[in-house]
Amino acid sequence: MALPKINTPTYELVVPSTDEKVKYRPFLVKEEKILMMALESKENSQIISAVKDIVQTCTFDVVDLSNRPMFDMEYIFLQIRSKSVGEISTIKLLAPDDNETYVEAEVDLSKVSVEMGEGHTNKIDLGDKMGLVMKYPSIDAFADEMSDINASNMLDVIATCIAQITEKDGEVIYEAKDSTRKEVIEFIEQLNTKQFQDVQKFFDTMPKLKHMVKIENPKTKVVSEVTLSGLNDFFA
Repeated sequence: MALPKINTPTYELVVPSTDEKVKYRPFLVKEEKILMMALESKENSQIISAVKDIVQTCTFDVVDLSNRPMFDMEYIFLQIRSKSVGEISTIKLLAPDDNETYVEAEVDLSKVSVEMGEGHTNKIDLGDKMGLVMKYPSIDAFADEMSDINASNMLDVIATCIAQITEKDGEVIYEAKDSTRKEVIEFIEQLNTKQFQDVQKFFDTMPKLKHMVKIENPKTKVVSEVTLSGLNDFFA
């Protein structure tokens, strides 16, 4: 006699970037095993691949992550995880008052949201009637370009996120996808300091997972506020 099938509950969430409603289910033991193996490897590419596969499977292959913003994937995964292992997650945080003591903190994953920084815009005015239209980095961009953002690959990261270059107040549009990566990087290298800072602001203020928790250092009794930002902080 065949063994019975276990019914898996389904839930619904709202995708941050599009406000579309998507059904999802918790991940199963076989999927959790893949995630744990990826986390143990500490390899960014393996972790991202595992998270991507889990989101794809647990949303019944409805969500195509290839071109979606990274923060969509992070939010969806966190919702899946909250229904899989519980809404309350215990993590260890470094107390900021002495930068040496780790404190356990409970985080309610159901209250974690995607927040946008003040003054955020994806349209950057370069002056002289020129501008940039930016796009948010996708999970694939994080896997390929952003596992370790540093001075040597920063221009590559920025080039990945430029959608359009405009002239004459938008009357002339150059699609970045129609140019080579080398050509886009050479364009970025022409920016002055102020223009480059405006581009960096796009990344600094773009939507990301954020949640504030209060922790008390058991050694100093100092209470501090710690802001969790991005998926990695919730695995601490």
